[in-house]
Amino acid sequence: VQLQASGGGLVQAGGSLRLSCAASGRTFSDYAMGWFRQAPGKEREFVAVISSYGGAIYFADSVKGRFTISRDNAKNTVYLQMISLKPEDTAVYHCAAAPYTTRERSSYDYWGQGTLVTVSS
Repeated sequence: VQLQASGGGLVQAGGSLRLSCAASGRTFSDYAMGWFRQAPGKEREFVAVISSYGGAIYFADSVKGRFTISRDNAKNTVYLQMISLKPEDTAVYHCAAAPYTTRERSSYDYWGQGTLVTVSS
């Protein structure tokens, strides 16, 4: 699976962004899709995951209530809607594909290149 993330940018605290991740190469609906982020000097961390048909969704506690994840299997795309952004949300956001719904980074087989989100205070 090839993954291409987009939609990052510079936004003020309290603002919103929607990230997209377009997939190609394999059957998109065979995979759970996750979002991870990596801030400078920190390890890559789990943000959210959605199961292959959207029936199960999980979030990191740090983004719960502010971020929404969704997918459109007809368009081979997964989205991350982010509202009430905080400076600590600043990171490179990566989408990834896994054979099952999981928060574990090591379980993801395919990764996109990432898109930078910068939240100014």
